[in-house]
Amino acid sequence: MAKKKIKPSGLKPGDKVVMHTCIEPKREKYKDKIWTVNSDPWDLCGSEVVLLDGFSGGFATGYLKKVEGVEMVETNQTHS
Repeated sequence: MAKKKIKPSGLKPGDKVVMHTCIEPKREKYKDKIWTVNSDPWDLCGSEVVLLDGFSGGFATGYLKKVEGVEMVETNQTHS
């Protein structure tokens, strides 16, 4: 059986992202939170994942959306 090829996300360290279409952004703790990518993507059990600043473990890139122009918004957020 051929191994499923992962579509690269193009995310890189320093990118700003938000979580979407998963359970985490429904929690008050993560709602509307802008995350900073802290690693290059890697394959974890067939899913592309990255490390996010302040989140434990790898997070699947398929549930992350890159955001632009968030520097001013981010400075007003409290980090958990």
